[in-house]
Amino acid sequence: MIKGVMLEEGAVVYHPDLVNLYDCRIGAQTRVGTFVEIQRGAVIGRNCKISSHSFICEGVTIEDAVFIGHGVMFTNDKFPRAVNARGELKGGADWVVSPVRVRTGASIGSNATILGGVTIGRYALVGAGATVTRDIPDGAIVAGVPARIVGQVPDLSSLLSRELAS
Repeated sequence: MIKGVMLEEGAVVYHPDLVNLYDCRIGAQTRVGTFVEIQRGAVIGRNCKISSHSFICEGVTIEDAVFIGHGVMFTNDKFPRAVNARGELKGGADWVVSPVRVRTGASIGSNATILGGVTIGRYALVGAGATVTRDIPDGAIVAGVPARIVGQVPDLSSLLSRELAS
Protein backbone atom coordinates (compact mmCIF):
# COMPACT_ATOMS: atom_id res chain seq x y z
CA MET A 1 0.00 0.00 0.00
CA ILE A 2 1.28 3.44 -0.90
CA LYS A 3 -0.76 6.30 0.57
CA GLY A 4 0.11 9.98 0.94
CA VAL A 5 3.77 9.46 -0.01
CA MET A 6 5.85 12.29 -1.43
CA LEU A 7 8.11 10.59 -3.97
CA GLU A 8 10.72 12.96 -5.37
CA GLU A 9 11.96 12.73 -8.97
CA GLY A 10 13.54 9.43 -9.90
CA ALA A 11 12.65 7.64 -6.65
CA VAL A 12 11.77 3.99 -7.26
CA VAL A 13 9.62 1.70 -5.13
CA TYR A 14 10.13 -1.88 -6.29
CA HIS A 15 6.93 -3.93 -6.26
CA PRO A 16 4.61 -1.21 -4.87
CA ASP A 17 2.00 -3.86 -4.08
CA LEU A 18 4.47 -5.48 -1.63
CA VAL A 19 5.37 -2.43 0.49
CA ASN A 20 3.60 -0.39 3.14
CA LEU A 21 4.42 3.30 2.74
CA TYR A 22 2.23 6.05 4.11
CA ASP A 23 2.48 9.78 4.79
CA CYS A 24 6.27 9.84 4.41
CA ARG A 25 8.81 11.49 2.10
CA ILE A 26 11.25 9.64 -0.14
CA GLY A 27 14.02 11.65 -1.78
CA ALA A 28 15.11 11.83 -5.40
CA GLN A 29 16.81 8.75 -6.89
CA THR A 30 16.22 6.68 -3.72
CA ARG A 31 15.44 2.98 -4.16
CA VAL A 32 13.02 1.13 -1.85
CA GLY A 33 12.97 -2.68 -1.89
CA THR A 34 10.12 -5.11 -1.39
CA PHE A 35 8.45 -5.84 1.94
CA VAL A 36 9.51 -2.47 3.39
CA GLU A 37 7.36 -0.39 5.74
CA ILE A 38 7.95 3.36 6.05
CA GLN A 39 5.56 5.07 8.46
CA ARG A 40 3.98 8.50 8.75
CA GLY A 41 6.41 11.37 9.16
CA ALA A 42 9.54 9.38 8.27
CA VAL A 43 11.89 11.24 5.93
CA ILE A 44 14.25 9.47 3.54
CA GLY A 45 16.88 11.58 1.76
CA ARG A 46 18.20 11.49 -1.79
CA ASN A 47 20.25 8.68 -3.34
CA CYS A 48 19.50 6.18 -0.56
CA LYS A 49 19.03 2.44 -0.82
CA ILE A 50 16.45 0.87 1.48
CA SER A 51 16.78 -2.92 1.20
CA SER A 52 13.96 -5.43 1.52
CA HIS A 53 12.22 -6.36 4.77
CA SER A 54 13.24 -3.14 6.57
CA PHE A 55 11.02 -1.18 8.96
CA ILE A 56 11.35 2.62 9.25
CA CYS A 57 8.98 4.08 11.81
CA GLU A 58 7.65 7.51 12.63
CA GLY A 59 10.36 9.86 13.88
CA VAL A 60 13.15 8.46 11.69
CA THR A 61 15.08 10.86 9.46
CA ILE A 62 17.54 9.35 7.00
CA GLU A 63 19.77 11.89 5.27
CA ASP A 64 21.26 11.57 1.75
CA ALA A 65 23.31 8.66 0.34
CA VAL A 66 22.49 6.22 3.15
CA PHE A 67 22.47 2.44 2.74
CA ILE A 68 19.96 0.43 4.79
CA GLY A 69 20.60 -3.33 4.59
CA HIS A 70 18.02 -6.11 4.51
CA GLY A 71 15.82 -6.47 7.57
CA VAL A 72 16.98 -3.34 9.41
CA MET A 73 14.56 -2.38 12.21
CA PHE A 74 14.15 1.11 13.65
CA THR A 75 12.30 1.73 16.91
CA ASN A 76 10.90 4.97 18.27
CA ASP A 77 9.53 4.18 21.73
CA LYS A 78 11.93 3.87 24.67
CA PHE A 79 9.27 2.32 26.92
CA PRO A 80 6.95 0.25 24.71
CA ARG A 81 3.81 -1.19 26.27
CA ALA A 82 0.57 -2.45 24.77
CA VAL A 83 -1.62 -0.78 27.38
CA ASN A 84 -1.58 2.47 29.35
CA ALA A 85 -1.84 2.86 33.15
CA ARG A 86 -5.63 2.39 32.92
CA GLY A 87 -5.21 -0.98 31.19
CA GLU A 88 -6.49 0.32 27.85
CA LEU A 89 -4.72 -0.21 24.56
CA LYS A 90 -2.25 2.62 24.03
CA GLY A 91 -3.15 5.32 21.53
CA GLY A 92 -1.25 8.24 20.05
CA ALA A 93 -1.57 10.33 23.23
CA ASP A 94 -0.01 7.59 25.39
CA TRP A 95 3.56 7.72 24.12
CA VAL A 96 6.32 10.04 22.96
CA VAL A 97 8.29 9.51 19.74
CA SER A 98 12.04 9.18 20.35
CA PRO A 99 13.49 10.46 17.05
CA VAL A 100 16.32 8.75 15.17
CA ARG A 101 18.66 10.45 12.70
CA VAL A 102 20.93 8.65 10.25
CA ARG A 103 23.42 11.16 8.86
CA THR A 104 24.70 11.46 5.29
CA GLY A 105 26.59 8.52 3.83
CA ALA A 106 26.06 6.11 6.73
CA SER A 107 25.61 2.38 6.09
CA ILE A 108 23.59 0.04 8.26
CA GLY A 109 24.17 -3.69 7.85
CA SER A 110 21.47 -6.33 7.50
CA ASN A 111 19.36 -7.20 10.54
CA ALA A 112 20.67 -4.31 12.63
CA THR A 113 18.30 -2.79 15.19
CA ILE A 114 18.38 0.95 15.83
CA LEU A 115 16.77 2.06 19.10
CA GLY A 116 14.87 5.33 19.45
CA GLY A 117 16.66 8.52 20.39
CA VAL A 118 20.00 7.87 18.65
CA THR A 119 21.97 9.58 15.90
CA ILE A 120 24.23 7.63 13.56
CA GLY A 121 27.02 9.89 12.33
CA ARG A 122 28.09 10.73 8.80
CA TYR A 123 29.70 7.82 6.92
CA ALA A 124 29.48 5.58 9.99
CA LEU A 125 29.21 1.83 9.38
CA VAL A 126 26.90 -0.31 11.52
CA GLY A 127 27.73 -4.01 11.32
CA ALA A 128 25.17 -6.65 10.43
CA GLY A 129 23.12 -7.75 13.42
CA ALA A 130 24.28 -4.88 15.65
CA THR A 131 21.95 -3.23 18.15
CA VAL A 132 22.55 0.53 18.29
CA THR A 133 21.64 1.85 21.76
CA ARG A 134 23.52 5.17 21.73
CA ASP A 135 24.86 7.80 19.33
CA ILE A 136 27.53 6.72 16.83
CA PRO A 137 30.15 9.34 15.88
CA ASP A 138 31.01 10.32 12.30
CA GLY A 139 33.08 7.66 10.56
CA ALA A 140 32.90 5.07 13.34
CA ILE A 141 32.58 1.38 12.57
CA VAL A 142 30.40 -0.35 15.16
CA ALA A 143 29.40 -3.97 15.74
CA GLY A 144 27.87 -6.16 18.41
CA VAL A 145 25.04 -6.16 20.92
CA PRO A 146 25.08 -3.49 22.15
CA ALA A 147 27.02 -1.86 19.32
CA ARG A 148 30.53 -0.76 20.25
CA ILE A 149 33.16 1.07 18.20
CA VAL A 150 35.50 -1.46 16.58
CA GLY A 151 37.20 0.80 14.04
CA GLN A 152 37.20 3.96 11.99
CA VAL A 153 36.36 4.47 8.30
CA PRO A 154 39.82 4.90 6.70
CA ASP A 155 38.88 7.60 4.18
CA LEU A 156 36.63 9.74 6.42
CA SER A 157 38.46 13.04 5.80
CA SER A 158 38.19 12.67 2.02
CA LEU A 159 34.49 11.76 2.31
CA LEU A 160 33.81 14.81 4.47
CA SER A 161 35.77 17.16 2.20
CA ARG A 162 33.91 15.83 -0.87
CA GLU A 163 30.64 16.46 0.99
CA LEU A 164 31.67 20.08 1.68
CA ALA A 165 32.64 20.62 -1.96
CA SER A 166 29.24 19.58 -3.30
